[in-house]
Amino acid sequence: MRARLAGEIEAFTKRFGIAPSLSVVLVGEDPASVTYVGAKEKASREAGMISEAVRLPATSSKDRVITAVESLNRDPARQGILVQLPLPRHIDPDVVVQAIDPTKDVDGLHPYNLGLLLAGRPRFAPATPSGIQQLLIEENVETSGAHVVICGRSNIVGRPLAAILLGRGKGANSTVTVCHTGTRDLKVITRSADILVAAAGQPDLIRGDMIRPGAVVIDVGVNRINDPGRKSGFRLVGDVKFDEAVDVASLITPVPGGVGPMTIAMLLRNTLVAALASRAGK
Repeated sequence: MRARLAGEIEAFTKRFGIAPSLSVVLVGEDPASVTYVGAKEKASREAGMISEAVRLPATSSKDRVITAVESLNRDPARQGILVQLPLPRHIDPDVVVQAIDPTKDVDGLHPYNLGLLLAGRPRFAPATPSGIQQLLIEENVETSGAHVVICGRSNIVGRPLAAILLGRGKGANSTVTVCHTGTRDLKVITRSADILVAAAGQPDLIRGDMIRPGAVVIDVGVNRINDPGRKSGFRLVGDVKFDEAVDVASLITPVPGGVGPMTIAMLLRNTLVAALASRAGK
């Protein structure tokens, strides 16, 4: 996907004399966020985009962060804006996301863009759910009529993914069940899934006996757990107990290296879409 996007970005740059631009606002030095931003910058540049990280200290006020976002909103050379989440606890992420110009909101988290998605007229679908749908399409997984169970109801993954898969067309038209902390008999529900998506942010939540044999398993979780045997002192695991699930599922994504790279690819695609929209008629 990134190779295909690179060709489209090159064509855009030749036509308009300017490369698409992705600006990421990073507040603080959360290790995972710093890693994600670095990966996004690297992927953007490799694809031929302009990449910029606006780094602010963790002590920044909400107003300072919003001022940075509004400055990017006003700059016509900045077509894509993303605020790296999570933000420090003293800053309300909803208020900051709402400050992003919806036409530049390439993460698809602005309420206006989420509303368009729910109405079946998406402009920017959040990158992780879009990446999951694309994984299913590329691997020829039949979604039409399939029972998809999503564990997690966040605005970043669970809710928008449900809206995407409920839609019509390729990689959609599914019957969707969303599970959460109030769900009873989780194992009964997950074992009914043709496609099981784990996006709860809880290490090893999904065990092998919770998966129907032959089901497709998408693991969105990225959880850091202590591992004294490693130099870093930790390792990353998903929401699925991989060594149990791999013998039960027909297809399964690893952590790391599964959904994450697809998320970045879809973010680049959204940025190109925003850049094309900004140049419409020019």
